[in-house]
Order: sequence, then C-alpha cells, then structure tokens
Amino acid sequence: MATSLDDRLAALVGRPVGRGETVGPDPVNQPMIRHWAAAFEDRNPVYTDPEAAAGSRHGRIVAPPLMLQTWTMATPKITGIRERGGSPVEVDGPTAMSVLDEAGYVGTLATNTEFEILRYLHLGDTVSAASAFEEISEEKQTRLGPGRFVTWVTTYTDQHGEVVGRQRFRILKFKPPLPSADAPGSEDR
Repeated sequence: MATSLDDRLAALVGRPVGRGETVGPDPVNQPMIRHWAAAFEDRNPVYTDPEAAAGSRHGRIVAPPLMLQTWTMATPKITGIRERGGSPVEVDGPTAMSVLDEAGYVGTLATNTEFEILRYLHLGDTVSAASAFEEISEEKQTRLGPGRFVTWVTTYTDQHGEVVGRQRFRILKFKPPLPSADAPGSEDR
C-alpha cells in the first residue's frame, strides 16, 4: 500500500536536513569578518579594530552575530545544481524538499528566519551545525498556489561542543499555477 504524502512528510520531522552535522571548513577569521562588515557597511570597531575590541565588553575581536551561518556553509558544487533543484550540495536520500517536489510543490519561497545568539564567536573558533526538520504544515491555500510551510532548526556549536546559537528557517513549497492556453506567450509553449 502506498504511503500518503502526509505520512511521508511526518516521517521526516525531527530527522536531519541533508547530511547531518557540518563542520565549518575554516575557523572564524579576520578576513571574512572584515569582508562581511564592509559588505554591510557595519563599522562596529569590535569586529575589525583590535584596540577598540580589547576595550569593549568582549575584550577581543568578535564576529558579527548574524555571520553564524557563514562559518558552516559548504562550498557549492555548481555542476548539477539545476538537477538538484538549486541545492548547492548533493543530498542523499529523500528530504522534505524532494518529497514535495515529487508531489508537484516545485515552487520555493523563503519566508522568514530567526536567530538566537547565545554567545559571540571569537577568532579561531571552529563552528559546527546540525539541522533538523521541525515542522511541515498541512497544505494551505496561498496567493502563489497551494503550499506547505517547511521549517527546520539549525543548532550551531563551537569546537568544545557548546551551543553558540540557533537558526530557525522557514520556506513555502508551493504548486505554481499552470499557464492557461490564452495567456500571453502561450503559443510559444
């Protein structure tokens, strides 16, 4: 007997997203902090000025808190990215995204993210991340079409295994409307 879509999705809740824990390829470092601060025009001296940082409550250089995700991002594999639905890395086995894609929910819209920062990162820290699906909603009717909200939580730890922060990320996977026969440009399809 075939398993229902709801059952397949429910079985993924609490399971890892992707390959499980990811260890950052590089320790927290000054060049990346400097580039981030410049890109966002964030002139907070605790990120780039050792003297100012030493005189702050941190006592040393710290990374901007919202860089947390940056330290564990995998190097993207460009070859095959389209076939993977835009995923920058190869994934083994079914994920909520692949199950929903198979069911026709091929549109993806990031809806929101929330960060919980437990401590600032310091130069030399090594960050690891483990993500798990937290919730997959029932189908909702949205302006974009029928869809389901998929939420996962990533827990970030340092080299000592201490939690330094969490990120909750939510997307909408939706079924885009089919083009109508009388839509402009439909003769080209």
